[in-house]
Amino acid sequence: MSRTYRNPVLPGFYPDPSICRVGEDYYMVTSTFEYFPGLPIFHSRDLVNWRQIGHVLDRPSQLNLDGIMPSRGLWAPTIRYHEGTFYVINTLVDNEKDCHNFIVTADDPVGPWSEPHWLDDAPGIDPSLLFDDDGRVWYTGNRAPLGGEEFFLHREIWLQELDLATMQLTGEKHSLWAGALHRAWAAEAPHLYKINGVYYLMIAEGGTGYNHSVTIARSEAVTGPYEGNPRNPILTHRHLGRDCPIGNVGHADIVETQNGEWWMVMLASRPYGGYYRNLGRETFMAPVRWEEGWPIVSPGLGRVEFVHPAPDLPEQHWSTSPTCDHFETDTLDYRWNFLRTPRGDFWSLAERPGYLRLRLRPQMISKWENPSFIGRRQQHLSFAARTAMEFAPQSADEVAGLVLLQNSDFQYRFVYTLAGGETVIRLVKRSQGEEEVLAERPVSAERLYLKVEAIGQEYSFYYATTVEAWGPLLENADGRILSTDVAGGFVGAYIGMYASSNGQPSENVADFDWFEYVGLAD
Repeated sequence: MSRTYRNPVLPGFYPDPSICRVGEDYYMVTSTFEYFPGLPIFHSRDLVNWRQIGHVLDRPSQLNLDGIMPSRGLWAPTIRYHEGTFYVINTLVDNEKDCHNFIVTADDPVGPWSEPHWLDDAPGIDPSLLFDDDGRVWYTGNRAPLGGEEFFLHREIWLQELDLATMQLTGEKHSLWAGALHRAWAAEAPHLYKINGVYYLMIAEGGTGYNHSVTIARSEAVTGPYEGNPRNPILTHRHLGRDCPIGNVGHADIVETQNGEWWMVMLASRPYGGYYRNLGRETFMAPVRWEEGWPIVSPGLGRVEFVHPAPDLPEQHWSTSPTCDHFETDTLDYRWNFLRTPRGDFWSLAERPGYLRLRLRPQMISKWENPSFIGRRQQHLSFAARTAMEFAPQSADEVAGLVLLQNSDFQYRFVYTLAGGETVIRLVKRSQGEEEVLAERPVSAERLYLKVEAIGQEYSFYYATTVEAWGPLLENADGRILSTDVAGGFVGAYIGMYASSNGQPSENVADFDWFEYVGLAD
C-alpha cells in the first residue's frame, strides 16, 4: 500500500509558506505578524514531517515591533538558497501600512541570520527572489499600477534586478502582470521560477480570504511579456462552498524534489462551527504535475485534500515534542512566542529553576504593548491546555493566569486576582473592545491549577486547588470570538501564560511550574 500524508503539514497559525530545497533537505518559513521571534524556519527531508529549527529573526536588533497593531508586522516571507547562502526576503508593515522590505542571510538555516538589509524604493508586499542561471538576481513584488488603481486593491507584479554586493535594487523597474482575471484584485504573493528555460510567475489573487486563488503566467524573457495560463486559476476552493472543510486556499510556492517530483505548499484554513477560522491560516501541501508546459495541482482532483499520496522520498521522522513543558531547560522552546519585541527582563527560567517566572508589569494584553505574555498557537479544532501556577495577588490590579488570544480586542482572560479583599478566580471576555466578567468565584490557594478545554467552538474553563480535583468556572463559552471571521486580521488564536499589574507599578511575580497542551480528536 502506498504511503499517504495528512494535511495540514503545519497545523495552526503558519501562513504564507515559502519553501526551498538544498540537496536532500527542505526548508520552509512562514509569516508571524506582531509575534516575536519572527519567521519560524522548519526543516524536512520528506516534505511531510517537519521540525522547527529556529526563527529567522530572533534578536530585538533585527525586529522592532514596538507599538505595532494586530496583524501588522511581518507579512509573507520568501526563502531561497544560492551558492552556500540562504536568503530570506520579507516585508515589515507598519501601523500606517507603509511597507519596508528587507533581506537577511545566513550560511546555516539554524542561524545566526544577519541584521536586515533594508531595500530602498521597493514598494508593495510579498517580495521574492529568483537567482537566474546567468548570475543575475531578480526581485519581484506587488504595487499599485503606475497608471493608478482602477478598482479596490488593484495591483500589479513588478520586477527589478538586485545587486548582491550592495543588497540594493538596481536598474529599471518592469511591470510584469496584473493577474489572470478581469479586474483581478489583490494580485500578490509573486514567485518567479525558471523551469526548462521558461520563466513562470505564480501569484495569488482575490485576497487571502474566501476568494483566495493561485494563478500562473509564463514568458520566454524574464521581463515579459507574460502569458497567463488559459486554465487559471490553477488552484482555488472558492467554488466549493462555505461548507467545504478546507477554505481560502492560496499564496503558494513550489519545489522540485531530487527525484523529479513537484510539490506545492500553500496556506488554507479549516473552518469549523460554521465558517469560523480560529486556527487562522495553516500550511497545506499538494502534488503537482506538468502538462503542456503548465502545472496541474492535485491531478485528477483539482483541490487540496486532507489525505494525499506521500512524496517519493525516504520517510524521515523527527523526535516528537513533549506535550508538557516543565520549564527545565535554559531557553524557551521554539513553540513559545511574545507579543511584539520583548522589552525588559520580565521573564526568567533561572530565577526559580523548574519554573517560568513572569514579572507583573503595567503593560496589558488589551493594548498594543509588549505584555508579560508567553503563548503558543492553538493547533487543533479541539484541545486541552492546563498549567500549575503559584501567585499571590497583592491588589485588585494584579492578575495572572491563562489568556486565549485572537488580538487585543478579542480574547478570554482566565486569571487569579483580588476582589473585595479576597482572592478570586475570574473569567473575562473581551469582544470588540468591550469587557464582561463571565464568571468569578472566591478561591484561596498558594498553588492553583487552570485548565481550558475546547470541543469545537465550545471553550470550557476549569480550576483546581489540588491535583486533578477540577471544578468548572464556566463551560461552553463561545469560541467564535477567537476567529478571524469575528475579530478580523490575519493571525490565528494563541493560548498562553499572562501576568499584569494593569497600569500600576508592581514588584510581584507569577511562577508557572508547567504548561501542557494536548490536541483532541479533530
